[in-house]
This record gives sequence, C-alpha cells and structure tokens, in this order.
Amino acid sequence: MNTGRGIPEEVIEAVLRQHDIVDTVSKHVHLTKQGKYMKGLCPFHSEKTPSFTVTPDRQIFHCYGCGKGGNAIKFRMELEGLTFPEAVRLMADEAHIPYEAGTGGSAGDSPRNLELEQQLQAHEWTAKLYHFLLKNTEYGKSAMDYLKSRGFSEKAIDTFQIGYAPARWDTLVQFLEKRSFNLDVMEKGGLLSSKQDGSGYVDRFRDRVMFPLHNRSGKVIAFAGRVLGEGQPKYLNSSESKLFSKSRTLYNLHMAKGEIRKSRQFVLFEGYGDVISAWEAGVHNGVATMGTALTESHAAMMRGLADEVIVCYDGDQAGQAAALKSIPILEDAGFQVRIAMLSEGLDPDDFIRKYGAERFHRQILDGAVSSVKFKLIYLRKNHILLEEDGKVAYIKDAMEVIAPLSSPTEREIYLKELSAELQVSFESLKQECNEKRQSMQKNNYAGDNKGKRWNNGRHKTGQASMPELLPAYHVAERRLLAFMLQDDEVARYVGDSLGDQFNLEDHAAIAAYLYAYYAQGKPPDASRFIASLQDERLEQSVIGIAMMELPAEWSTQELDDCIREVKKVPQMKQIRRKKEEMVSAEKAGDFLRAAQIASEIIALERQ
Repeated sequence: MNTGRGIPEEVIEAVLRQHDIVDTVSKHVHLTKQGKYMKGLCPFHSEKTPSFTVTPDRQIFHCYGCGKGGNAIKFRMELEGLTFPEAVRLMADEAHIPYEAGTGGSAGDSPRNLELEQQLQAHEWTAKLYHFLLKNTEYGKSAMDYLKSRGFSEKAIDTFQIGYAPARWDTLVQFLEKRSFNLDVMEKGGLLSSKQDGSGYVDRFRDRVMFPLHNRSGKVIAFAGRVLGEGQPKYLNSSESKLFSKSRTLYNLHMAKGEIRKSRQFVLFEGYGDVISAWEAGVHNGVATMGTALTESHAAMMRGLADEVIVCYDGDQAGQAAALKSIPILEDAGFQVRIAMLSEGLDPDDFIRKYGAERFHRQILDGAVSSVKFKLIYLRKNHILLEEDGKVAYIKDAMEVIAPLSSPTEREIYLKELSAELQVSFESLKQECNEKRQSMQKNNYAGDNKGKRWNNGRHKTGQASMPELLPAYHVAERRLLAFMLQDDEVARYVGDSLGDQFNLEDHAAIAAYLYAYYAQGKPPDASRFIASLQDERLEQSVIGIAMMELPAEWSTQELDDCIREVKKVPQMKQIRRKKEEMVSAEKAGDFLRAAQIASEIIALERQ
C-alpha cells in the first residue's frame, strides 16, 4: 500500500520498527525515567523544568511546553528540518532498509506529488543546461572569464556545477517547452516568471552566473544567480516554493554532511564563494545560508549532525554583527559555538587566496575564539579604554556577558583576563560580577517560557497555572479515542454504538481513520497510526490523546458512560433551540404553540 506521500507503507513501518523512540531521542536529549515515561529538557524550545516526555510503550514523544510531538520520524523532521520523505529515506538508509519511493501503485500518487517530481526533474535539466552553456558556448565566455578572475578552478566549477544563464528572455522557456514541461508548473517552482500582461513566461534568471542549490539528499531545488556587471540585485535566488525555503536550506549540505557527521562540526559561512574556496582548501564541512540571516530552522536542521559550529563570516563590521546575532540561535539549539576572527576586514575567500589554505586552517579555524571571548572583543570596540569613563562602561557591558555564565571557573578565567587587560583588581571585578548575578536571579522570576506560564521555573500568584477545563462531552470523546488507540475491540464497540456521531470535527475524523486502520487488520500502535495520517492538526490531536492516563483495563460501563455523554450534546442543543422557540412564541402571544413546544421539551429532557 502507498501512503499518498509516494512512500510504501511497509517502508515507513520498517523504519519505525528499527528506530526506537527512546534511542532516537536519547542521541539529542538527556532522558530520565519517571514511571512509565522518560523525561528531559525539550530540544525545540528553552525551558527550565522538563516538560518533554517520551512514552516508550506507545513510541511517541510530546512536549507539554511547546506542543510538539509525534513518532521517531517526526522527531527527526523537527530536529533536522527535514520533509517527511527526506526523514524516512535518511532513517531507512541508517537502518539499511531498502527504499523505493513511489512504488506501490500509481493510485497513491497525488497531483501535488507529480507536480513536485516534474519540478525536481526540470531543476536537474536546468542545472545541466546552465553548466553546459558556461563551459561550451560563446554565451558563457564572459561568465567563465569572471569566474577565473575570482580564482575558481575548472575542478570547482564542475564539482559545484556552476553555470551561466544567458542575457535572453526565453532560453530556458524554449528548453523546457521542447521537453514538454508544463510552464505553469515551472513558474510555481521558481524557474520562470510570468509576463506582466499574462501572455506567457520569461526566464527568471538572465545574464547571471548560476549556483545550483541542493536539498540535503543532493537534488537540485533552486538556484542563486550572481549578476555579471553592475545590475541589481547582485544575487537573485529562486522564489520560495514547495521545493525551496531559504530558512530551511543550507548551501553545500548535501556534499558536506558526511564530513560534518565525522567531525561533529560545521563551519558556517556567509556566501557561496566562501564555501567553494574553503572546499578547495580542504574544508569539507562548510555550509552557507542562502543570502539570508541564520534562522532557528537552520539551527534545528544542523543539530542532528554535529555538536560544534565555527562561525566564519566576513571580517568587516556587517559580518561581525551577523556573527554576533548567530550566537544565541546556535547556543539555544545546543551547539558549542566558536567564532573565526578574520583580520583586515577580509572575507574567507579573500583570506584563502591571499594567505593560502594552511594559514586559513591554522590561524582562522584552529584559532577561532569562544562565543564569550568574541562578545567581549566585539564590545571592546565600542569603548575608548584610554579614558576612565570608557573603562567603566566597558566593564558594565562585559558583566552582562560574564555574569550569566553558569561555570564559576569560566567566570573566573574571563574576569582575570579583564583584570589584566584593564589593570583593575580581580577582587573588585569579582564582587561586581556577583552583585550582577544576584540582581539577575532576583529579576528572573517570570521563567523563560512566556507562552506556557505553567512550565516556567517559577510563577507568581495570580498567573494561569493550568490549561482551561474542557466540557464533559469533549473529555468523553478524547477518552473514547484514547481507549480506541489502545484496543481494536474498543474501536469496534464504539463504532457499533456511536459511529461518526462525535461532536468535534477533528474527533470524528480521527475515529474514521481509526475504523479504517483497524479494518486493514493492523494492530493497536499509536506510532504507526500517526504515521498513516496526512494532516498536521490531526497528528497533534492524536498525540495529545495518546498521552492521556487510562486505567489498565477498560470496562463496558465506562465506555457506555462516555458514549451517553457524547450523544447528549445534540439533544441538549435541540432542547436549547426549543426553549428559544417557546420564548419567541410566548412573546408573539401564541400560547398554544408555546404549550406544544413545552411538551416537546419535557419529552426530550426525559430522554
């Protein structure tokens, strides 16, 4: 059977069997056993009190703080920024499970999947076309001259499949049209642009050196084009599409991921040229963002591959400011962060070409400083230390960096460096640091989880400490579904007694999916059932329901009580409507009609 995602169901089930949820999560989260659950600090948001829960017997995780949850596949998707097919393929490869996406019959293929397949194929063809035009035609001569002037070797041009888009409006339009690609689909995929008058399409990229952008599986999903000459914008990316999102894509990750896993380290650059120059210099764990700032999605995607990031941005003011902004994003994701210090305002590409690969490794990468050291260096530039006022202001700023450090040893090291640098006594600096820490602890009453006050380290009187109470029928429906998830016999009983009469639309949908799931002869398994759903909202609802505490044994009496509570709701709604009709009849002076309605209400209430 095909899941509708282009992946055979047996592959998904094999992946879930081979990847135990506790083993999967434990690689990234320190879990401690609490009864039948495992708990730890959530990797997806900052928290002080563990609210991240893993349930081994149901093979699911759920965070009561940020609401994320699912099975082992979902965990990898969230942590590494993967799509569902990418996560399944990656986990299948790790477990040596044969993976054949798209098998299992064409009935499972949706038009959307076919559209994405067509876009992927078109991107592969387009990359080959641009590369051919650069290397083998007169069109590409000026682009090739530019690349060689920048120090790009023939080997690098081939390795990174660099190409050229000619200064014409329809080169790619004609190329794709001749190969029977749907131009409307190509425009959605970001390869073409529609004409303003709506009469057709033109090439999105013209007279630009083209850098193909790949997903982590190595498929071309977009392009970045650098203009030749003085045009604007200097760099133009493909538009955001189903295939491509700047905030979830890293340049060169597909080639670098092997070395990253091996070294447990990323080198993060700002530009494509920096990555390519560093690659030729032997740095094979380098990636870059897509001409945009680093995001939390980037950091989450990186977290599953490494423990350390060296941020190697340009040495100018803008590059160092961007490096400073990247630190909290990476540290919040759990990375150890170091910052490469580039001298003379050079970018990594310039430094390698000027001083060579060996010095780049030794001086820049090996000499990268800690994030704390970098912050202090960055702050120092804003103060004139020859003046007393400048020293005092710098010390005040430095305490904002040093005081929050949890390690007393680390604080002492930086305070001693500060003491030697400013010729201020260590004891006075230590006293000021301790006062700052006391002030921070006093003010830190509100916790760090603003959206979920009940999960803060501390909370004040009067703050909401628990989610709102649900109506009785809502609780009854959730309880029925929770029993149904654990026992197919309960599902049959509820199906016969209640069918689709759930009052909440999502609950009715989940029940329908459960009836169908068990009708295929499958055993109760919350993780497998979640994998069969194709709706994010329903998945989250099922996870919350699956985490409910239930008695070890169910009774017909309890099921009947819940079913009766559920069935009461439409009757209660009908009684309310009848009462409104009765009041309207009385106001209109139709007392006979009002008496008839009153009799109907009594009959309904007896039911």
